[in-house]
Amino acid sequence: MMNPKELIARRVAKELNDGDVVNLGIGLPTMVANYVPKDKDITFQSENGMLGLGPAPVQGQEDFDLTNAGGSPVTMTNGGVFFDSATSFGIIRGGHVDATVLGSLQVDEEGSIANWIIPGKMVPGMGGAMDLLVGAKKVIVAMQHTSGDALKILKKCTLPLTAFKEVNLIVTEYGVMEVTPQGLLLKEIAEGITVEDIQKITEPTLIISEDLKIMEI
Repeated sequence: MMNPKELIARRVAKELNDGDVVNLGIGLPTMVANYVPKDKDITFQSENGMLGLGPAPVQGQEDFDLTNAGGSPVTMTNGGVFFDSATSFGIIRGGHVDATVLGSLQVDEEGSIANWIIPGKMVPGMGGAMDLLVGAKKVIVAMQHTSGDALKILKKCTLPLTAFKEVNLIVTEYGVMEVTPQGLLLKEIAEGITVEDIQKITEPTLIISEDLKIMEI
């Protein structure tokens, strides 16, 4: 059985369009760069000042002076460029990012997202996520469906919000859900999973697409 994080990353990669400028958030989203089809020309942006990130470096060949916003080693494609933080956030706030892929602690049925605080623990804060959520043309949440027994897809987020009603698509190891004015539309479901299975671990009532299909990875 495929690792859940790999499954999510592979499916998210299929959402990216040829010619897109895409920002990948810290953690699971960074894996997406490893699964972009070779026939697609995707330019990855990192908020710490890079445009043109490549796939993860081969183990043992990492350059720890070349890292993404999360401090993980990265590679650069031919023609990749570096710039300061002001320019980087000018790209984001100026609406030049076609899509951002972010992890999350909670997402609700209206597309609001909470991804920056864990109760009882010290964390850096929301960082650039707040800019990406309102600046990117499309927001994709890539996360595992639950955290242990805790639900992550809720009717209303209970943690402090990073952004209000900005998420467009949620991809988990169980399915693909689009945020619509009517609620969460279940468009794809993982192989071997039933609608009942996914509904049990999703607080809001899912709207089932008439064209529901198995997740493509």
